[in-house]
Amino acid sequence: PTDPDQVLTLLDRLVERSLVDSPADRKSIAVLFEYAQYLAPEGDLLSLARSHASRVVRMLRWAQNPLIKRVNMAFCLIADRLNELNERLVQSSHVAVIEIPLPDQQERRLFCQWATRDNEFSELADFSIDQLADVSNGLTLMNLNVLLSQAMHTERRVDNSRFRELKKGIIERECQGLVEFIEPTNNLNMVVGHVEAKKRLEEDALWISRGKLDAAPMGYLICGPVGTGKTFLAECYAGSIGIPCVILKNFRSKYVGETEGNLQKVLSVLRSLGPVVVIIDEADAALGTRQAEGDSGTSARVFSMIARQMGDTRYRGKIIWMLLTSRPELLPIDLKRQGRAEVHIPLFYPMEEGELRSMFEVMAKKNKTALAEGTTPPVSPERRLTGADIESIVLGAKRRARADGRNELTSADLEFASNEFIPSSQGLHKELQEMAAVLECTQMSFLPTHWREKVADPDGRMRLQERMAAVRQILEE
Repeated sequence: PTDPDQVLTLLDRLVERSLVDSPADRKSIAVLFEYAQYLAPEGDLLSLARSHASRVVRMLRWAQNPLIKRVNMAFCLIADRLNELNERLVQSSHVAVIEIPLPDQQERRLFCQWATRDNEFSELADFSIDQLADVSNGLTLMNLNVLLSQAMHTERRVDNSRFRELKKGIIERECQGLVEFIEPTNNLNMVVGHVEAKKRLEEDALWISRGKLDAAPMGYLICGPVGTGKTFLAECYAGSIGIPCVILKNFRSKYVGETEGNLQKVLSVLRSLGPVVVIIDEADAALGTRQAEGDSGTSARVFSMIARQMGDTRYRGKIIWMLLTSRPELLPIDLKRQGRAEVHIPLFYPMEEGELRSMFEVMAKKNKTALAEGTTPPVSPERRLTGADIESIVLGAKRRARADGRNELTSADLEFASNEFIPSSQGLHKELQEMAAVLECTQMSFLPTHWREKVADPDGRMRLQERMAAVRQILEE
């Protein structure tokens, strides 16, 4: 029969009959339940349908039956996600949970040899089998089979650019759109200012690229006021190492248990994908806390899963976490302690004339706009322009030049756009974010001179905390 409850009833009879058979006539039995999450789905007692509850009870009875344990009989439940199975089954001391990881390099190499046994591999790809096995981390054997089948049946060779495109699409589908897989085209040479922060990141990138993973930090906390280029810096760091970069998107779901399942899937892919940089923007809002209420404990479980993975030293230099936030004081201390996001890098608005000039040049280059010689306008650091503000000024000047039929920006274009531009007036918010970044900093050399002097004062940090508390109270009122 196709009805699962009828099948389970018949299986129950088969089990009982096998147990009463004489040992000489008794057969070894293995029962495989594929897509077991639909037979015994997760849920509390009140939400489970009557048939689902009875299936869970029947399976628990099989698992606990001492007579079944004495004979050669096994029940195997197969599911994509452990959290989708009923917790009473998963947590039972009579049930063994076996996680099947994604294939490692050796398994991928053997599979490529087997799948292309009737073809000349050099005719299918620009890689050797060993090279393909090396760069295909994060893919399942099914993914590799699709990739090689396309090459065999469509006569389209797997070259480097096509492989990167296919791998990006496959991993994003595997993670069900929960991550954005990017390969950065910029490196730290594109970053203006932040000299000491760049120096530290360049050193770490060098160690990782040379395979000296024991010298790499587990993760970074990049903090600072809005518009200081936190995301751009993180992507440039990934580009300097030459490894993939993954942006963790919103993995939360309104359905019970699905959020944890989504995160479990993402973490499984990340473990096999390393080395990889994982960027979590607005980390204070995305990661939750232990104390979150009103969501049936989902936030606490998500927090626990991420904290446990971030602190797993087996993945030092393989999964590099970059938590980005303008409110680092809202992040739980468990995530930003040493051994997790251990290097805290504060970013600040450009304050020196040379830095501002370089920022205009970089933003023009980013937006593919030509600048005439010596066209950067005189801008007072007191305006506290962000990188986003400067980009807006460059784009305003570009529109003015295009209206005049010109492709090159002049000093008059930039000066006009600069005078027209009105920066955000949220001064207290920016001050609060800047003070929070200063207090989170883990290396004195990351701070600008004026902040370094204040922090070095014996009572400097205490006065900063008092000022921060006062500003927060004003904003709340």
